[in-house]
Amino acid sequence: MARDYFFSFEKYAYVKGKKPAPCILCLIRDRSPEVVDLSVHRDELFIASVNLYPYNPGHLLIFPTRHIVDVREFTPEEERRLARLTRYLLDLSEVIQRPAGFNLGYNMGSPAGASIEHLHLHLIPRYPNELGIADLIAGKRVLVEDPQETARRIRERIAQVPFSTARS
Repeated sequence: MARDYFFSFEKYAYVKGKKPAPCILCLIRDRSPEVVDLSVHRDELFIASVNLYPYNPGHLLIFPTRHIVDVREFTPEEERRLARLTRYLLDLSEVIQRPAGFNLGYNMGSPAGASIEHLHLHLIPRYPNELGIADLIAGKRVLVEDPQETARRIRERIAQVPFSTARS
């Protein structure tokens, strides 16, 4: 069965390209000036950041502050916090982005599509008819909002409705 695939040279260069050492997410955690920090939430266990290379506006990465590579490495406390933080960010995204649905997921290991070893959960808002002519013909994603602006809007909303790390 033959299949047609779109190929993005820019994405390939990013995936195969030189990455900051030791880990881009650890550098974000450490507030290194070597990387763009689009984090919108930080606590002692997790950071949530707008993806610098989003599939759609509001595409977030949620990652533990400690460097792990497998979901089975989460402590019970991290699992509980992550579940609450994920629900919080989904609710927040519905208010800010108004998507029709979401993709949530991990890519564990480079064969599974992980371009960053540090485990991170993708939260991707999805919309009806989101593919446009540039996506189909030119193989380019058209972003309708700059990731910096997305981060600003999310931070503004979080300031109004903060995430509580206290048990609920």
